[in-house]
Amino acid sequence: MNMLIAGKDVSTDSVIEVRNPYDGSVVDTVPAAGPDEVEAALEAAEAGASQMASLSRYERAAILSRVAALIEERSDDLTLLLAREVGKTMREARAEVLRAVQTFAVAAEEARRLAGEMVPLDGAPTGGDRFGFYLRVPVGIVVAITPFNFPLNLAAHKVAPALAGGNSVILKPASATPLVGIELGRLLLEAGLPANGIGVITGAGGDVGDRLVSDARPRMVTFTGSAEIGKAIVARAGLKKIAMELGSNSAVIVMEGADLATAAERSVRGACALAGQVCISVQRVLVQDRVYDDFLRLAVEVAAGLTLGDQLSEGTDVGPMIDEGQAARAEEWLAEAQEMGARVEVGGGRRGTLFEPTVLTGVPDEARVWKDEAFAPVMAVRAFRTLDDAIETVNASRYGLQAGIYTHRLEDALRAAHEVRCGGVIVNDVPTFRVDLMPYGGEKESGLGREGPRFAIEEMTEVRLVAIRRR
Repeated sequence: MNMLIAGKDVSTDSVIEVRNPYDGSVVDTVPAAGPDEVEAALEAAEAGASQMASLSRYERAAILSRVAALIEERSDDLTLLLAREVGKTMREARAEVLRAVQTFAVAAEEARRLAGEMVPLDGAPTGGDRFGFYLRVPVGIVVAITPFNFPLNLAAHKVAPALAGGNSVILKPASATPLVGIELGRLLLEAGLPANGIGVITGAGGDVGDRLVSDARPRMVTFTGSAEIGKAIVARAGLKKIAMELGSNSAVIVMEGADLATAAERSVRGACALAGQVCISVQRVLVQDRVYDDFLRLAVEVAAGLTLGDQLSEGTDVGPMIDEGQAARAEEWLAEAQEMGARVEVGGGRRGTLFEPTVLTGVPDEARVWKDEAFAPVMAVRAFRTLDDAIETVNASRYGLQAGIYTHRLEDALRAAHEVRCGGVIVNDVPTFRVDLMPYGGEKESGLGREGPRFAIEEMTEVRLVAIRRR
């Protein structure tokens, strides 16, 4: 597959192999862009910014609606492609495709309702003879850098609202999973988007990504990935708008009186979805001491019952991690925790890229599997006495993306909502919950800004004041 620049397929002499994480087979190849391709993409996006800004809201919405329909129409092919290049189970891949349909459909609605509002200038002493309002206008060029784990829907969350706001977009997908991003670019062109409205450029982030981010022409960078890379992008970007969806080590609080069977089932599955490689994977579970033993027994039973294997098999619950290097890193972190006194209650084994669903106890605060982002199917369980203790432990993290709490008490839920320092607090479910129209983003080192079409489109437009003197 080739890159897309100015509506045309572009290849280079240097290629990147995209491999199936389960068996290492080559799914396809993509070009590795160099400076010339990056420059061509930026020049095309400059032309595209003017073209996109001239489209009416109705025209933008119509294009986005057609993309939603095309994704749904091609869902079987996109599902298989996602499963092969990412290592998602077939169920997980189908779910991502359906979510991408919704993301584009919601963005189409937001394109129609994008508006400013009246500004009461006569509320100031010198504004009595003025009438004011503001418009929302495109920022220009948006650079969208996406991760390997949700290469279709996270691209949709960046591309769709950017286009809805009248911008042009350069999409830089992860080198491990670029194929579905290229397919998305093709669907956008098929839906009638101006050729310069979207570019999809492939290559190493340290080369291609750095050039895009540091160039003065893009007005905004939107990125999903690790906190470390996010900080590097912010340092290089200069005077640009920034949206960052970064890492987490999401926690669940389980209170006495909660439905333990449901909490255990959802927590384990939240820890093991996409082999744990989700920013809002369940990583830390805090259980009130009086129900700790019962919860742990149920969680171990759930984890032991999950099927690990080939993601293309319909019976697989947990597929491979993205590559053997990441699986080996998770194995190293697990060994470190054990050396510090942690106990493996179930799982812990690795075969190549397959990492067994793992439940740990006795993990100290200093262990990386507790304090950093594990990004593996690993869940650490710890007892607590009071809700104050649990909230303090949840907040004692550099991250703050989402957290969950299971409780039958409204008072507990409201306390968590007000006191847990996260971008989202999910009551009676796990932090892995997300629907695509909600505001999604984090506090602390989990990021800046919010995704969700309604909220992202505000990030991706500028406010322009209009003041009219009446006499």
